[in-house]
Amino acid sequence: MDKYSYISNAHVAYIDELYEDYKKDPEAIDSSWKAFFDGFDFAINKFGEEESRGAATSAPQPLNGNLATKGTIMNMEHLPKEIKVRALIHAYRTRGHLRSTTNPVRERRDRHALLDLNDFGLEKSDLDTVFQAGNEIGVGDAKLSKIIDSLKIIYEGSMGFEYMYIRDPEMLDWFRIMVEKESLEFNPPLEDKKNILFKLNEAVVFENFLHTKYIGQKRFSLEGGESTIPFLDALINKASDLGVEEMMIGMAHRGRLNVLANVMGKTYEQIFSEFEGTATPDLTMGDGDVKYHMGFSSEVPTRNGKLMILKLAPNPSHLEAVNPVVEGFVRAKIDDHYKGDEDKVIPVLIHGDAAVAGQGIVYEVTQMANLKGYNTGGTIHFVINNQVGFTTDFDDARSSIYCTDVAKIIDAPVIHVNGDDPEAVVFAAKIAVEFRQKFNQDIFIDMVCYRRHGHNESDEPKFTQPELYNIISKHPNPREIYNKTLLDRGQVDAKLAKQMDKEFRQLLQDRLAMVKVKPLPYTISPFEMAWKALDYSKPEDFEKSPATAITTEAIEKVAEALTILPKGFKPIKQIEAQLKQRKDMFFQSKSLNWAAAELLAYGSLLLDGKTVRMTGQDCERGTFSHRHAVVHDANTNKPYDSLKELKDSKGKFYIYNSLLSEYAVLGFEYGYSMANPNALNIWEAQFGDFANGAQTMIDQFITSGESKWQKMNGLVMLLPHGYEGQGPEHSNARPERFLQLAAEYNIIVANITEPSNFFHLLRRQLTWNFRKPCIVMSPKSLLRHPKVMSPLSEFTSGNFREILLDETTNPKR
Repeated sequence: MDKYSYISNAHVAYIDELYEDYKKDPEAIDSSWKAFFDGFDFAINKFGEEESRGAATSAPQPLNGNLATKGTIMNMEHLPKEIKVRALIHAYRTRGHLRSTTNPVRERRDRHALLDLNDFGLEKSDLDTVFQAGNEIGVGDAKLSKIIDSLKIIYEGSMGFEYMYIRDPEMLDWFRIMVEKESLEFNPPLEDKKNILFKLNEAVVFENFLHTKYIGQKRFSLEGGESTIPFLDALINKASDLGVEEMMIGMAHRGRLNVLANVMGKTYEQIFSEFEGTATPDLTMGDGDVKYHMGFSSEVPTRNGKLMILKLAPNPSHLEAVNPVVEGFVRAKIDDHYKGDEDKVIPVLIHGDAAVAGQGIVYEVTQMANLKGYNTGGTIHFVINNQVGFTTDFDDARSSIYCTDVAKIIDAPVIHVNGDDPEAVVFAAKIAVEFRQKFNQDIFIDMVCYRRHGHNESDEPKFTQPELYNIISKHPNPREIYNKTLLDRGQVDAKLAKQMDKEFRQLLQDRLAMVKVKPLPYTISPFEMAWKALDYSKPEDFEKSPATAITTEAIEKVAEALTILPKGFKPIKQIEAQLKQRKDMFFQSKSLNWAAAELLAYGSLLLDGKTVRMTGQDCERGTFSHRHAVVHDANTNKPYDSLKELKDSKGKFYIYNSLLSEYAVLGFEYGYSMANPNALNIWEAQFGDFANGAQTMIDQFITSGESKWQKMNGLVMLLPHGYEGQGPEHSNARPERFLQLAAEYNIIVANITEPSNFFHLLRRQLTWNFRKPCIVMSPKSLLRHPKVMSPLSEFTSGNFREILLDETTNPKR
């Protein structure tokens, strides 16, 4: 085989393609290749095309380091080897992660990275040859041996980087510089190193303390992945430096108690009380939940003297289900509290390796990242990759090489990092938050670690992974490894770690002793400011609905917005006819159909200063072409959202056609409602039958969230329901299922038949001094039925009527 086959076959084709792109637009390609082609063109211009191209295809000769001086072109006989070295550098950037040493307890598998000299037509005799390509990675004109050594340090160390698929040139260059320059220069000050050791000490001792004091109790420990704690600590402090004021965290049970104690600031006394069983929860508002599902809110001081608001979302055992809830919560904060500033609040999702690869909700949420109705300015994803899902090895958990391969669908970079190298983990946190704040895009960190015990502390992992757990049983924890590293460097003395261990263990013992003497009451995080004006519902609140009528003046203001188009806006003829009909209803017949009544409810709430948000598949138009909240110009396709132009509106109106998802979209809207009690938040299913695609969200959050976590929610679900000729998949919202889920005033289930009653139902959601989810069996044929009309008088008086008597029947018969 020709040892220069790289030049004559695949790689040269790739370079030719790049060169053609360069000739069309030099700025459109990677800056390193642009610099190379600039030099190549210079050679052609200086020496002539035939000479240059002839030299480029001739057999290379070693130059023994005899390279042209800086500022002049290289000897053209050297050019083919330069191309090969550049290809080697490109290959390391693309596939170097396949050789990174990120696994603390397993040997790296041979993933055929193709990074050896012979893969590029290079030989050992080339190692002493000097190449200009070294400038690409910041080592200047350098021998090939030095270039390769530098590439190995960057790409084959305890961090692996996936980023060359990023299509945005600025983003790609920024990340490459962070990888190839900043990673080599990263050397935290000694105080930061001591802080890393301190946070590791907290993580390790806390788990060990619980393990010895509460033998056999489930806690889903973080042991093996303790570097999570310095990661989050570094993330929070760096984010604060960059102006972030709030973080919303979503995570499963693994390591949750450690995060609550050593990141969120939940007191050790409270956690011990829950283990002791002396913290009796207040069950007047429901049944409560286990300690590793509960949410928490706090303000923690950062090292720059500021406070960071931290929230940990409550979640069920259903892995990754909390993800869209976190995203929706953050979007509501951005829209309302932070006035559209995405840089003030960051969503952080902590995944497990089996779940991030196996749960479809992860893909749905990832696809939301750059959609106008759902983007949150970039999510930081952190995977606690302990390489086992309960008893399942990663070979059986995914088809992809990495658990984080979903990141590539949105060009999100991935950092794989060894959990036994906490400085590398902290550096990953630095890159993550800086990347997020600069580009407002998602980034994934895959921390490869291990699970010291079974799935829970009473489980025996050697039943299914005996070889792995023989290794783990002898493996030192990350604190011990890092302490030894610092000792070997001469940066700390041997007393420091021992002193940290002793002092923290004594602190925990003292707090436990206090709890045993004086048990603490069970506490939940207090209401946020926006919720403080509300209260939990009482049975008598449902005996009669509050007044929800509006004034004639309000109707006229909304009617004007709904029926008048801007000058020069020309919709299609069918829309013109519908708008004319709508105008006649408001100003002539004084009687409204379903769509007009619905939009009037939204407009009236906007006049009251409330937020209205509606999402769902096709909701802007409506599945049945009845709503037309957004209309389009027939010539330009420009949209017009009439309620956004409502005069005297004090609120905000958002309506978005959703991606084709039920599970993630419903979860997102639940999270949005959880953050903003002054928003009427509506999710409309395309047909009610499809709501069961979001059954986890219905069962675990919407119908039970208040009982488990004392979190009210006013989300409205519109589920088109009825047997009007649509077939078995488009007829049934399954009202019996929701009635079965209804108990102790947890949800409202309604079957509405009059436009005015629908109007009052929607307004009642924000008129009550509490919030309840509302599931509506919304109609289909009634949307346009000529007899389904409500006089304006029913909007200017009255309230929601729970039962409508059938006046067409004779009760005596």
